[in-house]
Amino acid sequence: MADRGDNWEDLLTLYTDVINEVIARAPKDMALGLHLCRGNKGGHWQAEGGYDDIATHLFRKLAVQFYFLEYDSPRAGSFAPLAEVPEDKTVVLGLVSTKVKELEEVDYIKRRVAEAAQYVSMDRLCISPQCGFSGSVEGTGLDENDQQAKTQLLRGLAQDLWGYEPPH
Repeated sequence: MADRGDNWEDLLTLYTDVINEVIARAPKDMALGLHLCRGNKGGHWQAEGGYDDIATHLFRKLAVQFYFLEYDSPRAGSFAPLAEVPEDKTVVLGLVSTKVKELEEVDYIKRRVAEAAQYVSMDRLCISPQCGFSGSVEGTGLDENDQQAKTQLLRGLAQDLWGYEPPH
């Protein structure tokens, strides 16, 4: 960015201002969230680094009610930036990868949620895949069975961690 003459902090301010202008025009009864995508084209990614440098703008300035954050690999950094999340906002932890077929271990995901809960209360945390299952025209390499297994994993975790009971 510096090579092309851009200052990332100025752009962060500009982008959050623009997003907030869009949000201000939304219907008042509409719940709005934001997904911070790190790339998922064909199972590959494009961004690395934690949320530390943008946490204040992201969580305190941006006028959305919830965030879909990718935390499926160490490249997303720690949960410490979640300390900036105000009490009236919710964080959806993308802890299950849509880039790999391997199913995550239940205990590992539970430990990760417990780590995040040190910064955001459990009643304001959720879990999800880190991104969508398609990712792009090429997809992510996961077939329907892989996707169902990961969805079932998330459903079971929601039941264990929050007592979620799906509608019948």
